[in-house]
Amino acid sequence: MTFTANQIAVLLQGKIEGEPDCSVDSFGRIEEAKKGQLAFLANPKYEDFLYTTGASVVIVGEKLQLKHPVQSTLIRVADPYSAFASLLHHYQQLKTSQLNGVQEPSYVATTATKGENVYIGAFAYVGDGTSIGNNVKIFPGVFIGNNVKIGDNCIFHPGVKIYHDCVLGKNVVIHSGTVIGGDGFGFAPQADGTFKKVPQIGNVVIEDNVEIGSNATIDRATIGSTVIRAGAKLDNLIQIAHNVEVGTNTVIAAQAGVSGSTKIGNNVMIGGQAGVVGHIQIADGSRINAQSGVSKSIKKPKSSVTGSPAYEYASALRSQAVTRNLPELEKRITDLENLVKQLLEEKAQYNV
Repeated sequence: MTFTANQIAVLLQGKIEGEPDCSVDSFGRIEEAKKGQLAFLANPKYEDFLYTTGASVVIVGEKLQLKHPVQSTLIRVADPYSAFASLLHHYQQLKTSQLNGVQEPSYVATTATKGENVYIGAFAYVGDGTSIGNNVKIFPGVFIGNNVKIGDNCIFHPGVKIYHDCVLGKNVVIHSGTVIGGDGFGFAPQADGTFKKVPQIGNVVIEDNVEIGSNATIDRATIGSTVIRAGAKLDNLIQIAHNVEVGTNTVIAAQAGVSGSTKIGNNVMIGGQAGVVGHIQIADGSRINAQSGVSKSIKKPKSSVTGSPAYEYASALRSQAVTRNLPELEKRITDLENLVKQLLEEKAQYNV
């Protein structure tokens, strides 16, 4: 697909500097882009590449002051990074909108219903009683169980598994290998030392505008629902246990895990490899640093914690600074002890 600078500027509500009819048909990084490609400049440390890039069109900030002449056509916008993201989103939508129909071989139950402009790729499975909204794209190898409800404009990439009775809102994107609605980890210890499985009869509810990365697992609730609220973004390789609630616009980075029945508030940020124990609450706006182990509730909104066990961020940094200075502190204490010993010896001699 080919677009002119003028078409891109209209879409982004930007201002053109250069040739409006200049066209591009692909994207490139500003440091290596070639003629016919579009790039963007958001980070000032890459500005030098603006004057040497081969890109035909570059998206830049509206306040950027040029230090040298440029060969590329510029499109000035308020926020280059967000504008470029919007452009990529539009480009992706154009590509996926061309997908339509049911490929063979695939299985769609006769009791399943689907809206308009739905794509179901080869080797996909759609179970009894499932409803699929408009403009949904189900790529090859996806499994969707019985009585699943799927809203409009969802995209399920190859190999996604969605178990029975789960509910997904609009504009949900799930990447390859992720499992929605697998059994929660529920086993009752028995007197003889064995464990008896506790049936997991709840479901998973994913609200609108959620995106989940590859190979993540969202367990179904024991009773009730595991809930991912609107706008949440989950990275690859994340474990969300049964009956967890993830708040609106919360982001969780790769390899993090949340144990059962924990309630995570809105606009929380959880770093990679962090672990959160079960049956606690995380206040709105909290920040949990990478590799932190959260073992108790965070009750104060907009708190920042780090470490394992995790505690208040600023205090943790002070403690780390003190730890780094321990060898010097030990030397100073030894010197003080020697000085005190010397003074005591001199005092003893004087008294004699």
